[in-house]
Amino acid sequence: MGNIASKEWEHRASLAEVIYLDLDQWTAQRSRFLACAADGEEYAISLPRNTRLKDGDVIDYDKRAERMTVVRLKLADMMVVDLGTLSRQPLDEALRVAVELGHALGNQHWAAVVRGTKVYVPLMVDRKVMESVMRTHSFDHIFYSFRPAHQIIPYLSPHEVRRLLGATHSTDHHHATDAK
Repeated sequence: MGNIASKEWEHRASLAEVIYLDLDQWTAQRSRFLACAADGEEYAISLPRNTRLKDGDVIDYDKRAERMTVVRLKLADMMVVDLGTLSRQPLDEALRVAVELGHALGNQHWAAVVRGTKVYVPLMVDRKVMESVMRTHSFDHIFYSFRPAHQIIPYLSPHEVRRLLGATHSTDHHHATDAK
């Protein structure tokens, strides 16, 4: 219907009872799902192809009852790995560090997207665990920080967002073993 970030819907929200439909980042990437709002009302969501819900989207508005239901996304932070200083290193050193980083992230089964000189990795486990993995490998010439996902999403394509945020619904990973 709209988003409460717009002036029109912000004004309507100021006059209405706002009920929130809290969605995790995995659910918000889906086009069809059922979800319960804070008041217990169940909503069946079916979105057109290539459409996704954003924080603040209004999914129901009853002017007479002065009541509106608004999506509130619960997004995890992202680790941002900056590879910018690798460009000033000898090629063999830069390649070694990049491959080691890729191996470390892949070994943890962490989703990642590379954009320019930055690697974005969703917080799939406790931040202290991710920091420990990065410290353990002592990567030379790269730096990392943690930032809220909503600051990064505008710079990513829809398929990159799905790759990062859709992957965070499960932190379990298993290695197949051949038990006989």
